[in-house]
Amino acid sequence: MHSDDRDDPFGDIFDEIERMMGEMNGPDEAGADTHIDVYETDDAVRLVADLPGVDKGDLTLQCDGTTLTIQATTGHREYDERVRLPATVDEHSADATFNNGVLEVTFDRAEASAAIDVE
Repeated sequence: MHSDDRDDPFGDIFDEIERMMGEMNGPDEAGADTHIDVYETDDAVRLVADLPGVDKGDLTLQCDGTTLTIQATTGHREYDERVRLPATVDEHSADATFNNGVLEVTFDRAEASAAIDVE
């Protein structure tokens, strides 16, 4: 069966989406998305990120209590990821490990703010 453009009304839309995604990633980084998972419990927030090709010494982490910033540069890619955490954390409680390109960071959840009585 011969097909033409009329057979797939969404073909042009999908082609345009792929073109725009390619422009966002840049020519050397197509398909190089960073995989990040975030888990939370009642007491902690844990983040696991795949950072292939990154050396531990090239990795910089910063947290302001609500967002974790991951920065690293390899010979092929620059990582600059900002991950909004699902809960406010105590950034000073961070425990981070990096093994074979997998970063794992665990934070204690911050204590809830105390209510202030107005008299």
